[in-house]
Amino acid sequence: MNSLTRITRGVRVALKDGRVKGLLAFTAGMILWASVFYRYVESWSWLDSIYFSVVTISTVGYGDFSPETAAGKIFTMFYIIVGLGIFVTAATTVADTILSQDDKNEDD
Repeated sequence: MNSLTRITRGVRVALKDGRVKGLLAFTAGMILWASVFYRYVESWSWLDSIYFSVVTISTVGYGDFSPETAAGKIFTMFYIIVGLGIFVTAATTVADTILSQDDKNEDD
């Protein structure tokens, strides 16, 4: 079985796991919450707000723009601290579920 098939099967199984669904929903909620904040506090477009929220929570941080208001900067500090933990936990849980499927397949 090739790698793409194993990954696809693992993702399908992961998305059926309640723990994974919960973490992904919470991560999406954090991104949505932050996007709304940036839209109204920083007056960014929806696209820029969502883009910045995803780039920040995933720690990519291109640095192409950043909050200008004090409220935006304070919010971003808390968003990074809380969001990073949530994002890493969600990514780790999905990866663990995918890898555990490989282990199950090897046992068969």
